[in-house]
Amino acid sequence: MSETAMLPARTAWHKLDYLPVSFFGAVMGLSGLSIAWRLAYENFGMPGWIAGALGWAAIAAFIMLSVGYLCKLVSAPQAVLAEFKHPIAGNLFGTIPISLLLLPIILAPANLLMARILWVAGLSAMVPFAWVIVHRWMSDRQQVAHATPAWFIPVVGMLDVPLAIPSLALPDLHGVMVFGLAVGLFFATPLFTLVFSRLIFEPPIPDALLPSLMILIAPVAVGFSAYVATTGQVDLFAESLFMVTLFLLAVLARRLRHLATCCPFRVSWWAVSFPLAACSVSALRFAAARPEWADVVLARGLLFLATIVVVGLLLRTVFGIARGELRALSG
Repeated sequence: MSETAMLPARTAWHKLDYLPVSFFGAVMGLSGLSIAWRLAYENFGMPGWIAGALGWAAIAAFIMLSVGYLCKLVSAPQAVLAEFKHPIAGNLFGTIPISLLLLPIILAPANLLMARILWVAGLSAMVPFAWVIVHRWMSDRQQVAHATPAWFIPVVGMLDVPLAIPSLALPDLHGVMVFGLAVGLFFATPLFTLVFSRLIFEPPIPDALLPSLMILIAPVAVGFSAYVATTGQVDLFAESLFMVTLFLLAVLARRLRHLATCCPFRVSWWAVSFPLAACSVSALRFAAARPEWADVVLARGLLFLATIVVVGLLLRTVFGIARGELRALSG
């Protein structure tokens, strides 16, 4: 085959070299919202089909993004390597194993074997990834300006380890649940201190990263769900995590209100989806354990808020892709 004939094929391969790994955050957001609606269906009799529709959307998004990013890996491995080595973007590779840890919760009722396979794959990727990132932090001198909410993603990933285990009917994994919970909560505290101090004492983060501020909620919101999944109860510590979740959400709600005007729509906007879904899940779990009217109203309110935001992001993304704006959205 001549060089001229091969050129169109190479160009087609390179059309996805700009695809950011952070796009897998959309899978996290859709998965988290699907889990929230399933809890609402099981505990409060809300429509079950919504959870199914969101679950299938999450699975479809994961498949398409996996194919797209594999194309990028094959055609532009240097771009993938540069993204992985980046002090901020490198942490976003955790969105892939986190997706693999969340999707089994959706798949378990339909295909338990596939759910187990995905969870094992997610665990096998999440633990080494977290180890590599922590080793990187300790081995190389880091700059304070790089301490952004994206640094939480490896920690949140470890907290996601216990979530699917109750649905997978796998015996003798309590130690694995405790391991994910302990590592996640242990590193969440110093990372929150570091990122919070950077936000206070350093220049403001760029406008394009403002949506990522919602990630500050994720460690406590997911930590609550992971703790309840591991212990099987909502005790004083779990209640404390939930209260911190509500406080942080109240602090960051003003940021969410200005989301539409802070910066042009980009893939980075999906950073708000999973934290909001995690807040909704924790509120629904809390309301199921303590069904006071105020807790139920709060849980439903957060569920509808998360649904409006995630569906809005999904429609805007699909609309942009249909108009051929994927490269612009990925910028």
